[in-house]
Amino acid sequence: MQTGIYQALLAAVLFGASTPLAKSLTGTTSPLILAGLLYLGSGLGLSGWRAWRRLSGAPLTEAPLTRPDLPWLAGAVVAGGMAAPVLLMWGLSSVPGATASLLLNLEGVFTALIAWFVFRENFDARIALGMGFIVVAGALLSWDPSTGFTLPLGALAVIGACLCWAIDNNLTRKVSASDAAQIVSIKGLAAGGSNLALGILMGGTLPAPLHAAGAAAVGFIGYGVSLVLFVLALRNLGTARTGAYFSVAPFTGALIAMLFFGERPGPWFWTAAGLMAAGIWLHLTERHRHEHTQEPIRHAHRHVHDEHHRHEHDFEWDGNEPHAHEHVHAPITHWHPHYPDLHHRHRH
Repeated sequence: MQTGIYQALLAAVLFGASTPLAKSLTGTTSPLILAGLLYLGSGLGLSGWRAWRRLSGAPLTEAPLTRPDLPWLAGAVVAGGMAAPVLLMWGLSSVPGATASLLLNLEGVFTALIAWFVFRENFDARIALGMGFIVVAGALLSWDPSTGFTLPLGALAVIGACLCWAIDNNLTRKVSASDAAQIVSIKGLAAGGSNLALGILMGGTLPAPLHAAGAAAVGFIGYGVSLVLFVLALRNLGTARTGAYFSVAPFTGALIAMLFFGERPGPWFWTAAGLMAAGIWLHLTERHRHEHTQEPIRHAHRHVHDEHHRHEHDFEWDGNEPHAHEHVHAPITHWHPHYPDLHHRHRH
């Protein structure tokens, strides 16, 4: 069960570390072109890695995307990879940076609300309180008291971007059983190509080759590898809990900026850090266990033959684990600690 937590936190660390690095490149080109290069670095890097694995004859341990996955993935790409960056860039053109930073914390709120009330993901008062602490901590981290808070028309665009990313997170959870690297490479290529094209159409110019390569490298680690881990965490934790752990990303970025770029934290930094720690503690110490019945389900994903996977194989199996193939879960009633992962989407 702890694997998903480690995956979500490492995803947050990598993404948070990429923020100050990407910021150092902002003066080299327009924001949309920079976003395109970051996403393309993610898509091209992961596509190359997947091609290398195929050519080297590495065993298949992840289930490829299937036709039923495509509508969910297409929705995620359009919402999070295409619409959200455009809305954010439009909003940033008229919204002060401090206001935008505060508003961006709404992504976690929207992600949890959609997961809880649209997709009926289980939560209780403890998880809701922990999520509240994390969101308030993120708001305090980005709040600059000297600038105040205004809500111009462009703020609606920033809020819309947060909603689009929240939709992306929830739709991606629907395909998280499939190959995470394949999912993220498709999202990166689609989002990168659309943002890059839009940036050029709006009059932007490509940066120098060295800066472009730097952006692509940052995108591969901070967007590509990070999002692969995020998808794996969605598979193991569910959407809302993954989003909560991923919300520590701004603190990683702030620490990197302090250590390597000489920035100093604002007056609310340590208060925010305490709230963030309390929220994470509430999630880490969750003990959700009860008798539950798992209905029959047919799906394909990476697995080993544990309590939930006692199936026979209709092909010649070499005995290697983990492996991936379509299989059927027989109904089972049992009692054990669990998260709302691939196998625990039951009602309470």
